[in-house]
Amino acid sequence: MSSPLARTRQYLLSGVSYAIPFVACGGILIAAAIALAPMGPAGPDFSSSPGLKLVLDIGSAAFSLLVPVLAGYIAFGIADRPGLTPGFVGGFIANQVGAGFLGGLVAGLLAGALVYWIKKLRVPVYLRPVMPILVIPVVSSLAVGLLMFRVLGGPIRETMVLLSAWLRVMSTGSSVVLALVLGAMIAFDMGGPVNKVAFFFGAAMIKEGNFLVMGACAAAICVPPIGLGLATLFGRRLWSDEEREAGYAALAMGMVGITEGAIPFAAADPVRVIPAIMTGSAAAAVVAMLGGVGDHAPHGGPIVLPVVDHRGAFLLAIAVGSLLVALTLNGWKRFAARSPRSAT
Repeated sequence: MSSPLARTRQYLLSGVSYAIPFVACGGILIAAAIALAPMGPAGPDFSSSPGLKLVLDIGSAAFSLLVPVLAGYIAFGIADRPGLTPGFVGGFIANQVGAGFLGGLVAGLLAGALVYWIKKLRVPVYLRPVMPILVIPVVSSLAVGLLMFRVLGGPIRETMVLLSAWLRVMSTGSSVVLALVLGAMIAFDMGGPVNKVAFFFGAAMIKEGNFLVMGACAAAICVPPIGLGLATLFGRRLWSDEEREAGYAALAMGMVGITEGAIPFAAADPVRVIPAIMTGSAAAAVVAMLGGVGDHAPHGGPIVLPVVDHRGAFLLAIAVGSLLVALTLNGWKRFAARSPRSAT
């Protein structure tokens, strides 16, 4: 990986690490509220459960902060503290113009690069004390805001709309192919922009009364962390102490539908881990689709079991995908360990 790409990846991971708690908080609260609410003909009915509606609103508030926090801390990773303000502003605007998660990534990188460049400028001595607290935040936020509102926000929103339209066209053809694509997308970047396009497509289909698409996504979402956690349990000698500890955390995150639990493993060994989890999640999505699994909540993993149709098929899909990930990775590791040319 070239140095610029490696640095960009580091900046993105910086933003993701700060955004994960918001994902966990929002996802768990929303899933819990939906799971406990009475089920009506059109899904969860909160009209007689004001307490659960409050929990749902709090979870939605946490989710609404996801993109600004992500953009803000990507900019922070590039330009340190002065990057926070334009990053947060750019992420907030990305939400407002419908550019979503992808817009947040662009806004964060843009804000960080702009502030980094401004910090390199030579300015008069009397201006230096106010540069980080006044000049840089105002100038960079104005520039990033104008670009997001007038130049970049619209095309990014249209890109997301086109990608969603492509998935919608696929949903009218082969449901199995759609499940394969969505499952692979969910696992590909573990909470990244590709994952979010698939997830938000599934959530949008809930509003249209199609719960099968979200059912396939819900099964695929938890497979990467659960599969990797199982791999560390099944083949303890193949993994280091740190990896086994990460495996316990991955299992816990998988049970509440947080795909990001697989990131530490993918960062350490992307060539083996990413294809394995994509295969496992795609398999889980196909089994869920064929089993008629419907998910009434915009979330995934075993935590949404109370609001899932055909629960047996849902659990079977997760088991098939997770075992496929665990057995594939442990098989590769055993093969590599026996190979005289490999040190692993």
